Amino acid sequence: MARFTEIGTATIPGNGTQLRLLQRNEEFSIKIAGTTGELMNSRVHGSEDALATLACERIAEQPSPRVLIGGLGMGFTLAAALAALGKDAQVTVAELVPEVETWNRGPLGAAAGNPLNDPRAIVQIGDVAEILKKSDGQWDAILLDVDNGPEGLTRKENNWIYSTAGIAAAQKALRPDGVLAYWSAGPEHSFTERLRGAGFSVEPVTVRGLRPGKGAYHIIWLAW
Repeated sequence: MARFTEIGTATIPGNGTQLRLLQRNEEFSIKIAGTTGELMNSRVHGSEDALATLACERIAEQPSPRVLIGGLGMGFTLAAALAALGKDAQVTVAELVPEVETWNRGPLGAAAGNPLNDPRAIVQIGDVAEILKKSDGQWDAILLDVDNGPEGLTRKENNWIYSTAGIAAAQKALRPDGVLAYWSAGPEHSFTERLRGAGFSVEPVTVRGLRPGKGAYHIIWLAW
């Protein structure tokens, strides 16, 4: 079997952690330098797809829906959102690491079908938290996949997204009847209760990482 070859590196702003983009034939992997585990793999994106599909199906009938995605990753959540929405939609992706956009516009893009080529897609380089703080009733759906879940893995600043203050900012950023969705590698009851404490109706949905019936169990929180 062919081995993975490193084709790109990037430093996460603020903490110096380095990301590595690896390729083996048509398969891609993103890892944190100095570790053996993967952050993501192009063969395993079922739950990233579900993050978009579950949320966007709730707003698909809205006129000119506006969606904010926190984290570009390998582009699968963006691709699924675009597939679920009509031609009048607009999907903005906030990506902290500039090189991740470059990778998605280059060799990595084909894995998800080059969703950045879709005219409905917009990339903003920066922290999604800053966009949330400045938004006021702007988004029909907000999809957040910025780390491993409520327990940050790559960047401790990401924990704010899951805090009471972060939830309140996201709530303020939603339009009436908007939906908030979070991806997590695993369940966390306290986060469910935190969302409910903010006044949301909440549904934690268990999904599979690879495809329906296959792969690790992940959690999508839907809040409205």
